Amino acid sequence: MSEVQRRKYSQEEKTAIFDGEFMPHIDSMYNFAFRLTFDEDDAKDLVQDTYMKAFRFINSFEKGTNAKAWLFRILKNSFINEYRKKSKQPTKVDYQEVETFYNSDDVDYQSTSDLRAESVKDMLGDEISNALNALAVDFRTVIILADLEGFTYEEMAKILDIPIGTVRSRLHRARNLLKEQLKGYAQSMGYNTNEEEED
Repeated sequence: MSEVQRRKYSQEEKTAIFDGEFMPHIDSMYNFAFRLTFDEDDAKDLVQDTYMKAFRFINSFEKGTNAKAWLFRILKNSFINEYRKKSKQPTKVDYQEVETFYNSDDVDYQSTSDLRAESVKDMLGDEISNALNALAVDFRTVIILADLEGFTYEEMAKILDIPIGTVRSRLHRARNLLKEQLKGYAQSMGYNTNEEEED
């Protein structure tokens, strides 16, 4: 392997890189993981798996480069691999647990709310969160990376492992889909949604 692809860090250097360059991004990683999985536990598992892989393959990381983009790529690849694995398995439901919960006297039917909406309500309005969550995962991912995490097109192309032209077109399509879904909400908030802008 070439010098650029593999480095030999000491254990002390690995720890310094992990703590100094990887750990500051843990909140962004969790937010991205949650928006992909819609499940707190799955998001935590995905982040944990990402950080374990990052440490395991730390010699592939070039110190001082964009650690956030490198971590996001690992997370995205882990999500895709796990998604493929789960999609081949039948859905498992513990009916005993569900039955016990809903047959208990303590059940509060209003407590079974949508965690996706709750987790992002401080950051986005419910309508925006619901519209974002309704997008296909490819479109949702580019919106999150570009508009919420602030990655450049080049960084997104590396994270998603797709050409930059595909990033641009996918982001354009995703924004148009989101715009269409939010048109009624924008009108109710008093925004002019006519296609022609007045100069």
